[in-house]
Amino acid sequence: MATVTKIAQGLKSALTPFSVRTMLPRTGDVWMGSSLRGKHTLPPHATQSSIICQPPKDQAKAHLTLMEQYSAHNYHPLPVVIAEGQGIWVKDVNGKTYADMLGGFAACSFGHSNPRIIQAAKTQLDRITLTTRVFNNDQLGLYFQDLAQLCGMENVLAANGGAEAVETAIKLARKWGYEIKGVPHDQAVILVCTGNFHGRPISITGFSNDPNSRNNFGPYPAGFRHVPFGDAAAVETAMREDKNIVGILFEPIQGEAGVVIPPDGYIKSLRALCTEHNVLMIADEIQSGLGRTGKTFACDHEDVKPDVFILAKGLSGGLFPSSAVVSSRKIFSVIKPGQHGSTFGGNPLAAAVGREVISMLQEGTYQENSRNIGAIFASCVSRFSAIKEVRARGLWLGADLKPGFGTAQEMKEKLMQEGVLCKEAKTSTLRFSPALSMTLDELHWVLERMERVLDRNEN
Repeated sequence: MATVTKIAQGLKSALTPFSVRTMLPRTGDVWMGSSLRGKHTLPPHATQSSIICQPPKDQAKAHLTLMEQYSAHNYHPLPVVIAEGQGIWVKDVNGKTYADMLGGFAACSFGHSNPRIIQAAKTQLDRITLTTRVFNNDQLGLYFQDLAQLCGMENVLAANGGAEAVETAIKLARKWGYEIKGVPHDQAVILVCTGNFHGRPISITGFSNDPNSRNNFGPYPAGFRHVPFGDAAAVETAMREDKNIVGILFEPIQGEAGVVIPPDGYIKSLRALCTEHNVLMIADEIQSGLGRTGKTFACDHEDVKPDVFILAKGLSGGLFPSSAVVSSRKIFSVIKPGQHGSTFGGNPLAAAVGREVISMLQEGTYQENSRNIGAIFASCVSRFSAIKEVRARGLWLGADLKPGFGTAQEMKEKLMQEGVLCKEAKTSTLRFSPALSMTLDELHWVLERMERVLDRNEN
């Protein structure tokens, strides 16, 4: 099998704005900055020996002991204790450096501690951080204008975490169904897809298919009907059978399921069906949006605009929870003052950071880099002997392991030992969503470490 070096060289022509450089760590190279074309390999404190990560030492053990004693066990994290980060790189409390290939589930889309985002936050921190929506602030109107224009929409409702935005969209769709579509009181139905993941609140948990997420949290609210993900014919059948359907809530790509991409034409078919049956098309672009897939929104791959966008994660620049629901003025007209609110939603700090994020996206550089680097990443990973299948769009990749190569949890732990951090999806899929600013140098470094774990022919 060709080495990753030869593969990367063979695909070099795809990266016309970039250059291929040596992958050896170089002391003194700058960390990830606002330009994607500077010298961005390893952070200044990293050395070649510090990159090869050993099991956490006593300093990490003390932190892990505190977590074991005081933290509720809703996660089972890797035994690494991160202290700082920049770009794709993070450093643990023992001074060892890792490549973060998860990127905060795509929340850190522009890299850890991105200078432009940090500066926007610092400037606003010195002014004011919270007014509530009882008062206006001088950042919010500008933020809403920028975000509405980015989405090709008219109105924005700000929230905090992604799940809060999903709940807001559900409320919006139901109220629209009663007051505009004319669905009988309390009879509204929202279609949801099998394999979905939209968050953890009780109503969203109720329409999850994951037993581990769903069991023993009921009873659950009614009003949701499942259709198979990627099956436009099933959606058409449901809409013809039930005239009380007010919306279809879907992910253009299902991340938690393992970066599952629907068949070509699926999103365009949903658009046509929603228009025909007067149903709101509600796109959860919390992970897939804002440049992750190589376009500003995943729906852009089929030139489709939904009725409602749900956005979060990358909107925050990786600093704090920030989300939004974006739609038309007519759809939002059903929400009146006092009927929905959020104390921190639309705070001036989130608005200032969001404006900088939008400004960065408007330049198009991150989307282009996601397409270019993502294509090489997917091509190289697909050649590893342990990999059965790769699904990727931009810098978002799911890699299924062949039987006999161990579980995704086991491979994730081995990759950590090599200095690469990622996440499993289900039992046999590795999941990657690194910063959209990732360079070819950095990718090459990561691939060489992945090769040691996932390609037995090279071991």
